[in-house]
Amino acid sequence: MVNPTDTDNLVLIGMPGSGKSTVGVLLAKHLGLGFVDTDLLIQEETGRTLQAIVDHDGYEALRRIEEQVLLKLDVRHKVISTGGSAVYSARAMEHLKTNGTVVFLDIPLELVIERIGDHSMRGISRRPDQSLDDLFEERHRLYQRYADLTVEGQGKNQDEVCQAVVRKLPANSGLFPAP
Repeated sequence: MVNPTDTDNLVLIGMPGSGKSTVGVLLAKHLGLGFVDTDLLIQEETGRTLQAIVDHDGYEALRRIEEQVLLKLDVRHKVISTGGSAVYSARAMEHLKTNGTVVFLDIPLELVIERIGDHSMRGISRRPDQSLDDLFEERHRLYQRYADLTVEGQGKNQDEVCQAVVRKLPANSGLFPAP
């Protein structure tokens, strides 16, 4: 496991609606880092939305494409917002952890449902027979496994989540701007 005090990137993981993209942009601005949204990289590479990939090729295809995109990612000094299903690839997560501190933005299922609304339109990678409750439980264990730090998002706005992440970062993490 990478020592989270010696990293270049900040990698955000969590359920859809947890704030990875929004909080990621705020963190990048606050820390003076670049920002990468891997869902957008997938769309750019395939020329399709995540939902179109799921609809036409299935959830497994989306996970394979996501793994390929993550394994090719070679960036430094970035906040990386991953797709909610990134944690299904042990290879991709180990790759991200080689030069990144992984932060799990943890929100309860009720807040996921409130924030994402109709999840059938979000390009969520799940088995056709899998309920959102089951998906949440399955992923929650994976998020906990890969996280170097966990930040609770319930009862906080995006700015407060950003500040909570910054407070949890070790001062010698290499993620703070030079004075």
